[in-house]
Amino acid sequence: MKRIREFAVLAAALALVVAACGDDSDGDGETLACDVGQIDGTTLNFYNWSEYMDPDLIAAFEAEFSVDVVESFYESNEAMLAQLQSGVAYDLVVPSDYMIKIMIDEGLLHALDKDALANYGNLAEDFRTQPYDPNGDYSVAYQYGTTGLGVNLEAVGEYFVESWALVFDPEITQHFAGGVSVLNDPRETMGAALEYLGYSLNDTTLEHLEEATQLIKDAKAYITTFDSDQYDENLVNGEVAVAHGYSGNMIVAMSEADDPDNFVYVLPEEGATLWIDNMAIPTVSNAPCTAHTFIDFLLDAENGAALTNWNYYGSPNEAATPFIEQEVVDFYAGTATANLEVITDTGDYEINFTDKLAEAKS
Repeated sequence: MKRIREFAVLAAALALVVAACGDDSDGDGETLACDVGQIDGTTLNFYNWSEYMDPDLIAAFEAEFSVDVVESFYESNEAMLAQLQSGVAYDLVVPSDYMIKIMIDEGLLHALDKDALANYGNLAEDFRTQPYDPNGDYSVAYQYGTTGLGVNLEAVGEYFVESWALVFDPEITQHFAGGVSVLNDPRETMGAALEYLGYSLNDTTLEHLEEATQLIKDAKAYITTFDSDQYDENLVNGEVAVAHGYSGNMIVAMSEADDPDNFVYVLPEEGATLWIDNMAIPTVSNAPCTAHTFIDFLLDAENGAALTNWNYYGSPNEAATPFIEQEVVDFYAGTATANLEVITDTGDYEINFTDKLAEAKS
């Protein structure tokens, strides 16, 4: 994901998380013991969403701690999980809310040594514990945001219904030059289809998921790409008329377009996703203390603000708020009344989302 937040939004956002998520966690990852600022490896393998980290922050960390940060990217939580399950050694990952619970349950995450996080107190109180990690033992909130639709007004027109119909109704999308794009992400795209049909994005009725699969199949003629990486650029370059994607990415791309007023980001009336991404250290990490030092670096107030001012996603770093651009603060305040839902771990049912998106795409 890429790039906006305000504490007026926070209460509403977290209330949704609490309402939507499960209860306790019982991960059995080994508890680490690190010192503040400790480096136990000169390379940090950082596995992250694309365009989600300010390269200047990477450079500053490398210079201060003499560490080489190697950043790799994934398109979905499921893709990241598969890599870790196959044994690929990453030192730091950025899973979304529901995926933290799955990874804890599978013993894939180290319990954190909070004594090594001198800036942990900068994290807003409401972000320190979540239903997917009740004691905050395994994860530190990184950024939060929403998933909605970016719209090219020249292609779609000034007046349109703010609905998932903009990507799933062929009677509408057939008129869009370039078609539309949807995320290559099982929970987001199957969730959007479920919401358009009137169900929860966490619905676990297989019959409903079949309906969602058929909806995507029927819409596919005008879905140009299933893409989680270039959708924002494709939107502002005019290659697609509507793009399904993450709030920060959309806002940055639109603000940098030749004609920013030609684009809007909307949250469909049927409902959209609210998510919280988190920093976590896999048990396969070769440099877990270096990973702690990097987390602590990002928890610094000015570094936390620099991250949000670069990627335009909401910051859970309360101490960073005075340094965050007002435009970003205002944007997230504007989402407080939206119809939002958090993706939760559905346990063994999860595989059905992955399988059905693959079927819909084939």
